[in-house]
Amino acid sequence: MITVYGIPNCDTVKKARAWLAEHGVDYRFHDYKKQGVPGPQLDQWLGSVGWEKLVNRQGTTWRRLDPATQAAVQDAASARALMLAQPSVIKRPVVEWGPQTTVGFDAAAWSRWASAT
Repeated sequence: MITVYGIPNCDTVKKARAWLAEHGVDYRFHDYKKQGVPGPQLDQWLGSVGWEKLVNRQGTTWRRLDPATQAAVQDAASARALMLAQPSVIKRPVVEWGPQTTVGFDAAAWSRWASAT
């Protein structure tokens, strides 16, 4: 089963969910705001895609952080702590395609992943 992690009002998550619906791909949605960020999944993502890809340094949440908090994010452990405390700083969506994990929305890549699952 494909699992999409994100925030429902995020424009990229909306696009991703619409794409999945248009292509008839079944998935489960995990809402960070309501359900929190699952620690074991976060650890898996960190090992799979790396903290640099998971932390959205372009987003509003990151830009609103004070400079000291931003500067403190220098490795997987500090990024993990921030992502658990501020789930909106995670780049969205994070998608588990079975054993593989992707971050962000890319229609061309998703076509390959969807056909493989």
